[in-house]
Amino acid sequence: MLTEQSAATVRATLPAVGAAIGEITERFYTRLFAAHPDLLRNLFNRGNQAAGTQRQALAGSIAAFATHLLDHPDQRPDAMLARIAHKHASLGVAPEQYDVVHEHLFAAIAEVLGEAVTPEVAAAWDEVYWLMANALITSEKRLYEESGGPGLRAWEVVERVEETPDVVTFRLRPADGGPVAGFRAGQYVSVGVTLPDGARQIRQYSLSGAPGEAVRQISVKRVHGAATPDGEVSNHLHARVRPGDVLELSEPYGDLVLSDEPDTPLLLASAGIGVTPMVAMLADLAAGGHRGPVTVVHGDRSPAEHALRADHTAYAGKLPDASVHLFYEKGAEPGTRTGLVDLADVPVRPGTHAYLCGPLPFMRAVRTQLIEKGVAPADIHYEVFGPDLWLAQG
Repeated sequence: MLTEQSAATVRATLPAVGAAIGEITERFYTRLFAAHPDLLRNLFNRGNQAAGTQRQALAGSIAAFATHLLDHPDQRPDAMLARIAHKHASLGVAPEQYDVVHEHLFAAIAEVLGEAVTPEVAAAWDEVYWLMANALITSEKRLYEESGGPGLRAWEVVERVEETPDVVTFRLRPADGGPVAGFRAGQYVSVGVTLPDGARQIRQYSLSGAPGEAVRQISVKRVHGAATPDGEVSNHLHARVRPGDVLELSEPYGDLVLSDEPDTPLLLASAGIGVTPMVAMLADLAAGGHRGPVTVVHGDRSPAEHALRADHTAYAGKLPDASVHLFYEKGAEPGTRTGLVDLADVPVRPGTHAYLCGPLPFMRAVRTQLIEKGVAPADIHYEVFGPDLWLAQG
């Protein structure tokens, strides 16, 4: 991992770099997009850039990686790297793009920290960067080999289902009539669209149908902006895409996948549109004859806003040892609960593996409750829709 000299330099300078990392990443993206405006139009999420969340995620990942190298010099943070690699692969990131990032990131570091960036400091942080970059390049190469390579494929919309006022399910088949590769429940695809201004934007959506079907299914929530603009791609899909239209999809990626142990106790906890990978997982468990206990937990604003609710509960009902716990902020029905998700009265079996998907505050709260109930932190897995701010927020 880090050489002894570089580790000492990184340890000494990490507080200064960490304190300035937000400004560094802001300068980095400004420089990057000035030199390569096509990256903002055709690769990076313009909404996340406007909101600043991508900068926070980049800053968090760099700081977390450097800290891990210092605290665990003989280990790599493989879980963090795998999550980033899957996202990059779904976008078609190429090895040469890491050189572009390196150029503008280190120029930004020099601009912000000035004379503090001595040759020794630059060399140490250069080592950190390339340890992280080369690990990601290697992981992404393997993912491309497994999936058949980067790039998007044309898929025709064969059905559109209005799940709730703000969630639409699209079912798609390959426009070329070719075979549909398998995927693991919990994975997502990138969806590329050309917007009215000509920009080509890409977003990730979990596959919400059962693995093994002849069609792919995604369920898209329309994003209403508050302090930020409305979601460009989600609103485009809702307003403009109908059966017969063609979308571009990547192969499936994502590391939020079920354990291969057949009878492991499972807990699938979701909130809002985070239900989508959980429905696919339940469909897969039901089709595979899972015999172990499965605890299903979901929180939503109301029953009417619980997307895929019928599938969610129907698949759980096909399992021999499943319990369902639904929480609604308003309009709770008999058999459901009022309020936010609370695991106080939810039994959690010893040895449970938990899978979480939903807003970050929800996942933080559920993770804390699970650990208090004895679930090992290593057995709690999560998926974040959008930039992973878990690291950025500590």
